[in-house]
Amino acid sequence: MPQFFRSMRVRRNAVISILVYCFLMKFHGIQSFGSQYNSCIIKQRRLATTSMMKMIPRVMDGEYLDEKMNTATSSQQQQDAPNSAAAITTTRRRMIAASLFASMIPPIVPLVMTPSISNAMYTDPVTKILLPSQGEIEAAIPSFFDDDENPFESLDKASFSRLDQTSDVDFYKNPRFIEHVDENAVRILTQYISNNVLKPNDSVLDLCSSWTSHIDRNRAEELNLKRISGLGMNQEELQANNVLTDYTIVDLNAKSDVKLPYDDSVFDVVLCQLSIDYLIYPLNVLKEVGRVLKPGGRVVILFSNRLFIQKAIGLWTGKDDLDHVYTVGAYLNFCNGGFIDIRAKDLSTRKKKGKENMIVGDPIYAVVGIKG
Repeated sequence: MPQFFRSMRVRRNAVISILVYCFLMKFHGIQSFGSQYNSCIIKQRRLATTSMMKMIPRVMDGEYLDEKMNTATSSQQQQDAPNSAAAITTTRRRMIAASLFASMIPPIVPLVMTPSISNAMYTDPVTKILLPSQGEIEAAIPSFFDDDENPFESLDKASFSRLDQTSDVDFYKNPRFIEHVDENAVRILTQYISNNVLKPNDSVLDLCSSWTSHIDRNRAEELNLKRISGLGMNQEELQANNVLTDYTIVDLNAKSDVKLPYDDSVFDVVLCQLSIDYLIYPLNVLKEVGRVLKPGGRVVILFSNRLFIQKAIGLWTGKDDLDHVYTVGAYLNFCNGGFIDIRAKDLSTRKKKGKENMIVGDPIYAVVGIKG
């Protein structure tokens, strides 16, 4: 019963908030309320209605897809929208830092702290999920990070906490011999890693590994890879991974001073696939990744919009794909791991539909950093 009343209060506040903003738009000339999905108002609204957000069942071992807001955009607003990378990424920097503050503002208080607009995203007509247009992912990470604008300094522990605070040892106790994205996304992961990431004689670390590393075994033999080490949580899964040369079991969420059980500068490539959203100490882990990478080595972080909602950190849930890409890029920049040339790539399959090249199936994004 208390949960019911809390839910009713959230709905009431959301309705009041919309009515107040509509009033202000009419009499005070505030424009583009519906389209400014990346302003603090919309961020505040997302945070205030987190408990009401619809979760589309994955029908696969309790996994969910985080549904994003559907925002209308007028033709005039599309013409006025800034399309430069600077306009998008400035918003990303400010949004992460402002999320905690915005969550404490009452829903009826009008706030427009970041007026930048990004209208290029579109809503999938079937799933109603907000997805990035072609080119937006690559533009989501700035060519230069301002070290004075570290978005993580102002965040408290709650931003890296999860709905399910129980030990990951219990959560991963039973093996899951399933893929967490659809078949097309699995094919994209395998082709990208095997043909674009790996080079002859590489030593590879598959971080947060499981029964598959999405590395084609024949390709691994062709490249004469020296080593493919797996670090994961379930022994049965790791034993079933037929490309690993060795594996170890480590809970990266057990303590903040995490240490990878490898010597300095031993790997050419570190992969982190579909797992970055579950790390509660991502900066510490990626700093360790920088330690075990050789100079010139690559860290490749791949993710989609699929997740175990109960195990994803608060900083990740409720945000759109552009926020996720910027967040991962900021992880690499501010973790003190020595990463340079941080870039993002949209690997998703797209199909032309009307004016939009729409994503087909599960999206796949890559954020890559080079050890300086």
